[in-house]
Amino acid sequence: MAPTATSETEAPHVTEHSITVSAPPATVYALVADVTAWPQVFGPTVHVEVLEEAAPGGGEQLLRIWAVAGERVRTWTSRRTLDPVARTITFRQVVTAAPVASMGGEWRVQELENGGTRVTLLHDYVAMNGDPAAEELIAQAVDRNSRAELLALKNTAEQGDTREELHFTFSDSEIVFGAAGDVFAFLDRADLWPQRLPHVARLELDEDEPGIQRMDMDTRSPDGSTHNTTSVRVCFEDRNVIVYKQLRVPVAMSGHTGRWVIEPLEDGTTRATSWHTVTLDPDGVRTALGPEATLSEARTLVREALGANSSTTLRHAKQFAEEARAES
Repeated sequence: MAPTATSETEAPHVTEHSITVSAPPATVYALVADVTAWPQVFGPTVHVEVLEEAAPGGGEQLLRIWAVAGERVRTWTSRRTLDPVARTITFRQVVTAAPVASMGGEWRVQELENGGTRVTLLHDYVAMNGDPAAEELIAQAVDRNSRAELLALKNTAEQGDTREELHFTFSDSEIVFGAAGDVFAFLDRADLWPQRLPHVARLELDEDEPGIQRMDMDTRSPDGSTHNTTSVRVCFEDRNVIVYKQLRVPVAMSGHTGRWVIEPLEDGTTRATSWHTVTLDPDGVRTALGPEATLSEARTLVREALGANSSTTLRHAKQFAEEARAES
């Protein structure tokens, strides 16, 4: 793939990262191709939306991606071309985020003689105005994220058949006799949760850009202890949806993402749903629950703990919205 430059004089910087994976190339390629699973597989990725798609599994896609780069969540739009026969995926940002002027690259998934896989991730990029400081910032982010993504891809692909047992999704819902906008407002103003929710002991919220939030939260457990989590959230007020990714997860998990979905119903009520997607860490499960603990036991405990907190939040959001309707 020949990289492009933004001018005749400014050549792009080109990087290459690679890793060997003890899994079939078809398995590895499928993980790279399925962007909807990226937030659970790749640490930096917070959320991905497919805006356009020529055909499932091949051809072109237009994506919008939110990912952690350095200390901030950045968003951009990329176009990808998938070739499942050659097992290559080329990509180029069509709407960039400062300080990137242009960015593109390619995934190459190659079968090895032993049945394993070699994955190569190429990038080419140009900084805005050729700024050396911006170039260094981009170089660090590309290197850090590429290494993290390849290692995560390796770890996920090598889980093999156990991935189905490690990976699960569940939800809890409430029917609210109130407006969807009021439910969203309660969930969006997480900075007020310590005053509004009994299980939130402390919460610091930063919102550098409208709708993109970083949360540092201490949550009370039923036994009185507290545990700390850091998360990033993307809030879509026009859709009444909030998606989030936990950056620091409990020892039993390797990944945790979720979403709040608020849907107006035809009868004038609102359905508010909390979704969780969790990937367990087998070594972490044994560390947290003991050497004899099973994944099934861990799934049950995680489901109960996360479900209890989100259900409590939903009940308080329900009360808030119903009181708002009663007062209007």
